Amino acid sequence: MRIDPLIKSKHPFIIDGGLSNVLEEQGCDLNHKLWTAHLLEKNPEAIIQAHSDYLKSGAQCITTSSYQASIPGLIAIGYNRDTAEKLIMKSIQLAEVAIKRSLESGLVLFQPLIAASVGPYGAYLADGSEYHGNYGVTDEILRAFHLERIRILDRSNADILACETIPSFQEARVLSDLLNHVSKPVWMSLSCRDEQHLNDGSKIKNIVSIFRNHPKVFAIGVNCTNPKYISGIIKCIKANAGNKKIIVYPNSGEAYNAKSKTWLGISEPRLFVKMAKEWSKLGAHIIGGCCRIGPEHIRNISKVLVKN
Repeated sequence: MRIDPLIKSKHPFIIDGGLSNVLEEQGCDLNHKLWTAHLLEKNPEAIIQAHSDYLKSGAQCITTSSYQASIPGLIAIGYNRDTAEKLIMKSIQLAEVAIKRSLESGLVLFQPLIAASVGPYGAYLADGSEYHGNYGVTDEILRAFHLERIRILDRSNADILACETIPSFQEARVLSDLLNHVSKPVWMSLSCRDEQHLNDGSKIKNIVSIFRNHPKVFAIGVNCTNPKYISGIIKCIKANAGNKKIIVYPNSGEAYNAKSKTWLGISEPRLFVKMAKEWSKLGAHIIGGCCRIGPEHIRNISKVLVKN
C-alpha cells in the first residue's frame, strides 16, 4: 500500500499547507464562487506551481484543488456534467504533474502522496457556512452532494481521500456511511470552534466515536481551526480514537471575513514550529497547515520534526 510510509513513519508525517494563500501570492484572483477550483481550467499551471512549492519545502503529501470542485458547484456556473467530472479528475492530474516535475528535477528524493480533497457542503455554498456547519438541509441532500465527487476521486490515482473542514455532526455521520463503500484509505478532519466542540456545537468525542472503528478511515483529526485549540483537541481525539492516526493541520489563527474574502492578522512561522513540536509530543502523527499556512511554515516544521 502506498500509504505505508505514512503509517509506519517514526517521525510526524508532514503534509502541505494552505493552497489559496500560495495562489494569491502568485497573483491569482480567487474572488470567485469556486475559489481555488476556479483555476483548474483558468490557470492550471498556478496550481502545479503551488503544489511544487510545498514539495520543495518538504511536504510528504499534497492535497488537491478539489476542495470546492463539486459537481453541483461546477454545474451551477455553467459546466455540463461531463466537463465537471473531468475538472474534478484534473485536480488529481495536476498534483501528479507537480510530483513528476519535482522528482525529475531532483528537488524531491522521495515519492510524495496525493490526498484528494473532499470539502464540506458549506464550501459549495461559498458563504462561510463551513465556519458554523448549520446548513439546514436533509441527510439526503448531503449524501447526494458528496456521493458523485467521492466516486470520481475514489477511482482516481490519488492515494488518500481527505474529507476535510467537516463542521457538523450531521455531515460527519452522512460521510461515515458513504465512506464504507470506497476503495481508498481516508482521513477525516473536522473543523472546530474550541477544544471540545465542532463548529456546529457538536462534541468532538461524539464525532470521533463514529470513526473509531471505521474500516476505511485511518486517521482522524482537525483542520481550519485556530492553532490555540489544537493541543486540547489532540488530547480529546487521542482519548476516543482507539488506534487511529491523529492528523492536525490548523489555520494560522487569523480572522477570516467571508464577505470580503480577506484575512485579518499575522502568521508567524517560528511560533507555528513551536506549536507543531508540542502537537507531535502530544501524539499527532500527521502535521501540516490550512489557511494562511505556507511553504515557509512547512519547510520549518519539516526540518525540525522529520530530521530530529
